[in-house]
Amino acid sequence: MSDPLEILSILGPAFVAGILVTAVLVPFGFEVLKRGIVFIDLAVAQIAGLGVIFADFLGWEPLGVAVQVSALGAALGTALLLTWTERRWPEVQEAIIGVVFVLGASAAILLLASNPHGGEHLKDLLVGQILWVNSTRLPLQALIYAAILSLWFGLGARLGRAGFYVLFACAVTFSVQLVGLYLVFASLVLPALATYYALRRRQAKAYAVGLLGYALGLLASLWLDLPSGAMIVCAMALVAVLAAGFERRPAT
Repeated sequence: MSDPLEILSILGPAFVAGILVTAVLVPFGFEVLKRGIVFIDLAVAQIAGLGVIFADFLGWEPLGVAVQVSALGAALGTALLLTWTERRWPEVQEAIIGVVFVLGASAAILLLASNPHGGEHLKDLLVGQILWVNSTRLPLQALIYAAILSLWFGLGARLGRAGFYVLFACAVTFSVQLVGLYLVFASLVLPALATYYALRRRQAKAYAVGLLGYALGLLASLWLDLPSGAMIVCAMALVAVLAAGFERRPAT
């Protein structure tokens, strides 16, 4: 593919999707690292995906409102459950998050067992189809993310434990349907982890890691003709390692 306009028509919407996902997930990445609950997004994303799979199992329209409600309802229910378990058993919260993820993944496999396209559905949930993102969805997605970020930066600590989990569940649910579970995890954790020891401009550096990862991953996937989602994860990991190398761990 050598036509620049054709390349732009494919990579443009995908990169915009990456910008949106990075914008909304980086602040939550800082928070999950601080709280020590890194794998929460995998659990919430898996349950949101289970909601989508359950809606598909019931024969609902794939892009209909009912599917969105099913996914968001499942994620919010999980968020409220994890709010309660963090208050009740904070010392084993990470283990509980792992159990939720495994149960969600197992339930998804069971629901897809009789579906002849089950393997493809599961792959789409995990890796996503960022190259084929529907550009008409992006303006609405941007408005949703803007609302989430406004609440996060506007209220901050006043949201409390439940508010954090609810906003986080919303951000993850909409993101996993856009780019897949693997990219959601990478976008949440890698920029925050790469800048963990940054003393200045941490947020700007984290956004740079995420956006550069998406840009390089998309270009490399087009050049090498390899799956975009997996390539972006690898590219972002490489950028994160390089970025972390420039940060010095504070003396203790």
